[in-house]
Amino acid sequence: MLHFTLRQLRVFESVARHLSYSRAAEELYLTQPAVSMQIKQLEGNIGLPLFEQIGKRVYLTEPGRELYHYSREIFQQLADMEVALSELKGLERGRLNISVVSTANYFAPHLLAKFCQRYSGITVSLHVSNRETVLKQLADNLTDLAIMGQPPENLDIVSESFMENPLIVIAPPNHPLCKARQIPVKRLEQEIFLVREPGSGTRSAMERFFDAHKIKINRGMETDTTEAIKQAVQAGMGLGIMSLHTAELELETKRLQVLDVQGFPIIRHWHIVNRKNKRLSNVARVFKEFLLVEAPGLMPKTVL
Repeated sequence: MLHFTLRQLRVFESVARHLSYSRAAEELYLTQPAVSMQIKQLEGNIGLPLFEQIGKRVYLTEPGRELYHYSREIFQQLADMEVALSELKGLERGRLNISVVSTANYFAPHLLAKFCQRYSGITVSLHVSNRETVLKQLADNLTDLAIMGQPPENLDIVSESFMENPLIVIAPPNHPLCKARQIPVKRLEQEIFLVREPGSGTRSAMERFFDAHKIKINRGMETDTTEAIKQAVQAGMGLGIMSLHTAELELETKRLQVLDVQGFPIIRHWHIVNRKNKRLSNVARVFKEFLLVEAPGLMPKTVL
């Protein structure tokens, strides 16, 4: 009969998922030697090697792959048990585990605050990451719900839109085009654009729009944050395309201005996403319904 602890199995699952002792240590708030010790004890209890190292890379052995498969099932069962028990407590207590793409973080806390005011016993765990990381969290079943612009096509998910997400062209207030009206899209070929990283939902929407209009834009700086684009546009480095929700403060204080370009704003939508086979807690289900029914009416109105 095998003898090991859930703690050892949790450490193993993290190392196996990341294929990295250091990243597992960071995730579990442990030192790397502590992670190595837990894995060594687990291998001793099982009597089989679970990992092998070739150069600087860590790989699962065949026994490691088998254990990883069963460890994920075990922790899914434990999560389902926690959900079932929390449902017996109703919404007086509970935990909402949610991931949002970085651009959604400009409005998600506002909606979460409204939800928590209504259900004061709720604890929220909010993870803010780029699109790639949020998709991985969904795939690895590390989050209950996710908020993003373009839902993935290669995951078995449930996705519902809950609010419009207008994409706008922004410029510094002293830009010559700020006084123009109905700017032809072709005119943008004369400008430099500051863009998000490949894989960003905003960048994908921008590229689809320009491809459809046969527009070749000049790319300047590329960055993985919307905040960097806003600062660079204010500094006069070029133009940017971003969600209206991410630029509301700068538009209100007139540090940025929306250009009146034909075809803009591009109307996309924000989506609430979860794994299709995910058993949502009562809290997660109620929050999802809250977004679908009430989110648009709770957002501040911004005039373009």
